[in-house]
Amino acid sequence: MDRSKFVAYLTGAIALFLGIGYLVLVQLLDFRGEMLPAPIVELAPIVELAPIVHGFLRGAMVQILCHGFQV
Repeated sequence: MDRSKFVAYLTGAIALFLGIGYLVLVQLLDFRGEMLPAPIVELAPIVELAPIVHGFLRGAMVQILCHGFQV
């Protein structure tokens, strides 16, 4: 058997192995059941920095209001 046929058989075997492996992987992942949505978490409050920087640049005292409380 010459080299080109050997390379063709080898690449064909690799392609079949990867294809079958992919199908097995997909079946295993699908076997886990229905996908559930990600949990909804409350994010930390976003504080805008523009008033803080502006207040420091003017030399004035800056107050940050966050969820109705003074910090």
